Amino acid sequence: MVNVQAGSLRKQPTEDAGPSFLACASLLASEFAARAAQHDRDGSFPFENFEQLAEAGLLALTVPAALGGKGANASEAARVLNIFGKADPSTALVLSMHYIQHLVMARSTRWPGRLSRKLARESVEGVSLINALRVEPDLGSPSRGGLPATTARKTETGWRLSGRKIYSTGAPILKWYAVWAKTDEPEPRVGLFLVPAGLPGTRIVETWDHLGLRASGSHDIVFDDVVFPLDHEIDVRRPDEWRIPDLTHATVHTIFVASIYDGIARAARDWLVGFLKSRVPSNLGASLATLPRAQEIVGGIEVRLAVNRRLIEGFAGDFDDGVALDASESNIVKLTVTNNAVAVVEDALSLTGNHGLTRANPLERHYRDVLCGRVHTPQDDATRLIAGRLALGL
Repeated sequence: MVNVQAGSLRKQPTEDAGPSFLACASLLASEFAARAAQHDRDGSFPFENFEQLAEAGLLALTVPAALGGKGANASEAARVLNIFGKADPSTALVLSMHYIQHLVMARSTRWPGRLSRKLARESVEGVSLINALRVEPDLGSPSRGGLPATTARKTETGWRLSGRKIYSTGAPILKWYAVWAKTDEPEPRVGLFLVPAGLPGTRIVETWDHLGLRASGSHDIVFDDVVFPLDHEIDVRRPDEWRIPDLTHATVHTIFVASIYDGIARAARDWLVGFLKSRVPSNLGASLATLPRAQEIVGGIEVRLAVNRRLIEGFAGDFDDGVALDASESNIVKLTVTNNAVAVVEDALSLTGNHGLTRANPLERHYRDVLCGRVHTPQDDATRLIAGRLALGL
């Protein structure tokens, strides 16, 4: 069945013979949500969530159907990530990075076919995840320019990689790293190299002790002269050839990150509604939900969430339909959705006072998690700067 939207045919979520993967995600999400607070408090990694995702076939959600996966498009994957973002955003974030890589593999002419098929097969068969490792202590995010310190040296027997990557989301469970590095050639090239996890010279330094998304395992990964095959070069070019961003990666990254933070905001909204309905102050004699101020603020929350849903669904749908999009617009969608999500949780806190900030309730965790949207690449200042320069013709 299809649904006509804005003059285009939009594919609806795929239905299997049994429950759809959306229904499956919802069932798993209830279990993830029950464990999320403890993982947050401990800063522990939710390995059990990924075992369940693998058993349900959801690690292969964006793997093409021809390779044994679910063949989900960006819209469908965004819905799944929204469900998991509402339940356990740390799990959703690790999963989103994995989904992005497989969507990019399926569309890229630069990814070696043999490697993309191998990783697809592994995702179908078990717990095998990939993420791109880009950020470094000195460079920061490569989205702001500059060459990485991480260096790949070509030898007769293979590449030899040395460097340190920070904020490596999912580090405890990743089987593959797509490492952003430069070559040691006289005129360095820069790009991605596919490195298997666990090779000699690789170590994870458990540095992740963050305000939010504490269970994402976003530790440092250090490479000390790590040897890997020559044919694991993914996409390595001259630095100036990277001035035009990979639109597939930029777009799905925007859609997926936005979906996760919107999911956090929806979890906060749901808890708030329950709190307002059940809280009956003795001096009021009725629930807080009967107060016009509470109704107005909740109405404002609904406005922001409605805008978010339209932005995410519309942008994802355009991407799936092959509409020409640009990276600046992608960044603007991310900025708008994440700031709306932060405002939703802040509005919820304005109504709940100390109740919202106590660790006995989930709202303080939602607030810590949603704040990470402000520092998640692309950041707001960079998005506004690019949009301003484009508007001014600079």
